[in-house]
Amino acid sequence: MSDHGQADLVTEAFEAQRERLRAVAFRMLGSHADAEDVVQEAWLRLSRQDAAAIHNLGGWLTTVVGRISLDVLRSRQSRPEASYGDRLPGIVVLDEEAEPEEEAVLADSVGLALLVVLQSLKPGERLAFVLHDLFAVPFDEIGRILGKSADAAKMLASRARGKVRATEREPVSGREQRQVVRAFRAAVRDGDFGELLRVLDPEVKLTVDTPGGEVVVLGATEIAGRARLFSGAAAREREVLVGGLPGFMSWRADGTPLSILYFTVTGDRITAITALTDAAHLTAMNLSP
Repeated sequence: MSDHGQADLVTEAFEAQRERLRAVAFRMLGSHADAEDVVQEAWLRLSRQDAAAIHNLGGWLTTVVGRISLDVLRSRQSRPEASYGDRLPGIVVLDEEAEPEEEAVLADSVGLALLVVLQSLKPGERLAFVLHDLFAVPFDEIGRILGKSADAAKMLASRARGKVRATEREPVSGREQRQVVRAFRAAVRDGDFGELLRVLDPEVKLTVDTPGGEVVVLGATEIAGRARLFSGAAAREREVLVGGLPGFMSWRADGTPLSILYFTVTGDRITAITALTDAAHLTAMNLSP
């Protein structure tokens, strides 16, 4: 077969794997943009290989995507000052008139709650759990990616599985989540400290993404005491979905974006808040009030 014909076969074989590889990378990284970058890098690495010598192309590509994703996760850990805005999920500004239950279809099939939990896992745990539990990759292959034994990979997956199960609670509908967030907004607007404590989980975590890095505040009392952070100069607000999570975006009177807040709601309380305040990132999103 000619070199051109062989290249066409390799391209066709890769394209047949693309969606699966993108799904693996997204579940590893929680970012569609990063997942696309990882899949593209996997293609570049394949193009430099003798594809005829690869007996299991799907397995080879999964291993490559796993290794690249692991490097990205470790890089994030070593650069905690990097802005979360760079890997922000998609944002949808909701219609003010509608009750957008249909917006739930925008959520990725992995499940938003699971993505939130996965972000708290260590890189090795996340890789072992995602590849084995979500994509049925054998532990010996996972071990090779991690540079560990199959038993060590199995232990990492088991540890991750335990953390995931520990966070599982009764699911809450999108409508119920938005009602909790609306109660939070009303309490902030009214300066109702008691209502804020009612809707905030005692161990709630606030992460504020600023140009200078992330600022973390822990605990309902601390966060309720800083409620002015959530209002201030806002002249206009709209409900949004951030990667499917409920939130709201604020603009100043001159139409420039002020902040995006989005929430993790468990039961009838808010367990995590992320506030994006980096003006450059907000402006680049080009979301009008």
